[in-house]
Parts: sequence; structure tokens; C-alpha cells
Amino acid sequence: MTPGRPRGRTRAGEGGAAPGGRADRTGAGRWKLVRAGNDAVPPSVRRFMQRARRRRMRAALPWAVGAGVVALAGVLAWVLLGTGVFAVTRVQVTGAELVTPTRVREAAAVPAGTPLARVDLTDVAARIGTLPEVERAEVGRDWPDTLTVRVIERTPLAVVPGDDGFRVIDAAGVVFRTVAQAPEGLPVVRLAEPGPDDPETDAAVEVLTALTPELRAELVEITVTGLAGIRLRLAGERTVVWGDATSSPVKAAVATELLKREGTMIDVSVPDVVTIR
Repeated sequence: MTPGRPRGRTRAGEGGAAPGGRADRTGAGRWKLVRAGNDAVPPSVRRFMQRARRRRMRAALPWAVGAGVVALAGVLAWVLLGTGVFAVTRVQVTGAELVTPTRVREAAAVPAGTPLARVDLTDVAARIGTLPEVERAEVGRDWPDTLTVRVIERTPLAVVPGDDGFRVIDAAGVVFRTVAQAPEGLPVVRLAEPGPDDPETDAAVEVLTALTPELRAELVEITVTGLAGIRLRLAGERTVVWGDATSSPVKAAVATELLKREGTMIDVSVPDVVTIR
């Protein structure tokens, strides 16, 4: 021990170490500072730093999750819309009887290989709805590769004789079929130009839908020679003068009661003053 030097102390520059740290001498009177050891940081500071790191991680977690979700959504969108992984390979048609499934598929006009997610269902339904026999169509997706089409066809209400056969009309007055023979059970309506925009067709449909079961059972045909010239020919050579289509439910009820009386001509054109002869 050198006389005059305090015990337990080392002078800086002679290889001593500062409390809680470490220093390496690189030359006479020159020192290099390095990171202090863990035991140099007070426990309270270490706990504070750990809590701060956890808070930063919790704050960053939602952003990381959100970025992952966006990336995943982008990948899924690309797979669904930009590739043929989920492409249309089949068009399944149900409810088609008057129209063939082949005609429905042709009207749908969805090329095979089109991504199923990119098919505009409303447009497809509208195209199928242009078929005369189709009242409406319901179109959907059946993953992974099938387009489903449910066809709701028109319901026959009556037939209209014409030069090319019997034109079948529905409750909207739409002509959707032409047949050689009148289907059994459908009344005959004699009109000049049947169609949904024809006032005489509308009048005939209004009368038909107002008939009671008794009148419908006796009905042979309806003749429309003008908006106020509607007549019903019944079985047994009986005729009902209907007039116009106004108050048709009342006229139908009155004519049904008069069927019980004798007479071949029943006039209900003015339902408050009826005649039978």
C-alpha cells in the first residue's frame, strides 16, 4: 500500500471503475464510456420504463390489427373480384315450366368464368324478366361457383282468339304465349288488340277478376266492343249486359242473384236498375 493514498479508492486514469458502471482505458488520461449495467438503474426507474413500453405496445396494437385486417380484406377482394378462384361455372334454374332453363341461361347472359362476386344480380334478374313468360326472377349466389335463378312465371287468366291462334294473357293483360287450342278452363275474351297498355284489355281483366265463382262457372266468353260495350256469354245461351267495368263487384253480385230467375238476357249495366227478360 502506497503511503498517503486513501484505502478503497482508485484515482481516475489508473484503471478504476466508477460506481455502478464500467470504463476501459484507451490511453493515458482518456476514457471510453459504455452503457451502465442493470444494477446501475434504480428499480423504480426500471418499473416505470417497463410500464411505458407496455403502454406503447397497447397503443400500437389496434393500429397493427387494423393494418392486418385491411391487408387481409385487400387479399380477399383480389381473390373474389380479380381471379377465377370463385368464378361462375354453373347457372342453376328453378321454377321454369313455360320457359326452358336454356332460354333463362341465355337471357341471364353471364359468361362462364365471371367472378361470382362481380355478377350484378339486379341486372341479371332484369334481363331474365324480359322473357314474355317470366313475371319476375330472383337471382342469388351459391358459393363457391353457382348462380341461382328462381323463375316466377306468369299465371294465365284468359285467352284472346287471333289469326295466329289463341293468345294467353295474365292479370296484367300481358300476352305471353300463343297456342293453337284454347287451354281448358280459361275463359275466352274477344278483344281487338290485347296488351297491358290497351284500355279495353284492362276493362276485361277488371271484369274477370270481379266475377263470382257462380258466374265464372257459367262463363263461356267475354266480348269487349268498347269501354262501355262489355258483354258476358254464359252457358245455356244466356247473356249478361255489363256495360263498362265500373262497379264490377256490385254487378257481379247482382248478376249472380239473377241467375236464379228465368230469362236469357240480364242487364246489369246500371246495377241499381236491372232488367231480365
